[in-house]
Amino acid sequence: MTTASVERENKSSSAGLFWSTAKEEGDLSHNTGHADDSTAAAADDIDGGFSSLEGMLQWAIGHSDPVKLKEKAQDAQRLSPSELRQRQLEIKELMEKLKMPSDAQLMQIALDDLRNSSLSLEDRHRALQELLILVEPIDNANDMCKLGGLGVIIRELDHSDSDVRKISAWILGKASQNNPYVQKQVLELGALATLMKMVNSSSVDEATKAFYAVSALIRNNVAGQQLFFEEAGDKMLQDILSSPSVDIRLRRKAVFLVGDLAECQLENIDKAEMPFFSNRLFLKSVVDLTASSDLDLQEKALVAIKSLLQLKTTEAMVFLEFCRLGEALERMKKQLEDLMLEDDHREYVTDVESLRREVELTFQAKLENVRAVPT
Repeated sequence: MTTASVERENKSSSAGLFWSTAKEEGDLSHNTGHADDSTAAAADDIDGGFSSLEGMLQWAIGHSDPVKLKEKAQDAQRLSPSELRQRQLEIKELMEKLKMPSDAQLMQIALDDLRNSSLSLEDRHRALQELLILVEPIDNANDMCKLGGLGVIIRELDHSDSDVRKISAWILGKASQNNPYVQKQVLELGALATLMKMVNSSSVDEATKAFYAVSALIRNNVAGQQLFFEEAGDKMLQDILSSPSVDIRLRRKAVFLVGDLAECQLENIDKAEMPFFSNRLFLKSVVDLTASSDLDLQEKALVAIKSLLQLKTTEAMVFLEFCRLGEALERMKKQLEDLMLEDDHREYVTDVESLRREVELTFQAKLENVRAVPT
C-alpha cells in the first residue's frame, strides 16, 4: 500500500476524513523528542481539540500575561534580521504541519490509493467511502473530474467485490446529480451501459445504487436520455415495473424515473418524444402499479401517469381500453376510502386521494379532446 493510503489519523475539517500517513506520524514523534517544554505543551493543547488556528490564537491571547507579552515583543525587536528570518521560517514550518489538507488533496490521496492494484480490499473500501463523502459538493465533483477520478471510479464498476461496485456506482450517482458537466464526462466514458447491467445484479443494494446512478446521469439530460433509450432503457424499466418479485425499493425508483422523464419531456416540447412513451405495454406496466398494496408506490405511479397523460404521443384510448386506467382509478378510490377510516396515515392518504383525483380529471380532459375531434 502507498504511503498516502496508510491509516489516516488527523481529521479533515471539511469532511471528517482521516488523512495523516505513517511517515508523517514518524516525523511528528521525532520532532517531539527534540522540542522544548513549551512546544510540547502547545502540541498537547492543539491535540486537545482547537477547531482552528484562529481559535488557538484567541485562547493563547486570553490566557497570557500582558506584561510577559510586552517583554516577548521587546525581545523580538532585539532580534537581528537573520534571527528574525529564522524565527519566521520556524513558524512557517509549524503552520504547514498544522494545516489541514484541502478536499482536492484528500481526493487525490484516495484516487492514488485506488490506482494501486495491490491495495487491500479494506483500504479500497475506505478510499471509496472517503470519495463518497467528498464528491457531494458540486465543486468537489468537478474537481474529481479534473483529477482524472471518473476513469478510476468507472474501472471499479468491474471489480469482483460487490461492495466496491456498489459504492463506485453510488459515487458516480452523487457526482452526476444535477451536474451537467459530470454527466457529460461520465456518459462519454461509457459508464451508462455498465451501470444498466448492474441494475440486474442479484444484490439488491448494488442494483438500487446502480439504478440511482443511471437516474442521476440522465435526469434533465436529453443526450443521456437518448443514450438510455438506445441501450433499451425502456425495456429495463418495463421489466422492473411489471415484476412483483423485484424489490419494492427498485420499483419505486423505476416509476419515479418514468415520471421524471415524462416531466422532462413536457419541459422540452421542442424535442421529439421518446418512442417508449407511446408503447402500450410500457404504459400498462405503469398503470398496473396503482393496484399495489404499497401506498408510496401507488403515489409515485399516479405522479408518472399524470405526466404521461399530458404528452402528445400518448393516446387517450390506449389508457382507456388497453391500460384500463378508468377502472384502475376507481379501484384505487375505494381502497383509499377504506384507508381513510383508519387513524394511521390519514393525512397522507388524503393527499394521495387528492392526487388520484387530479389524474382522473386529466384523463377525462384527454378523453374529451379525442371525442371533440370530428371524424
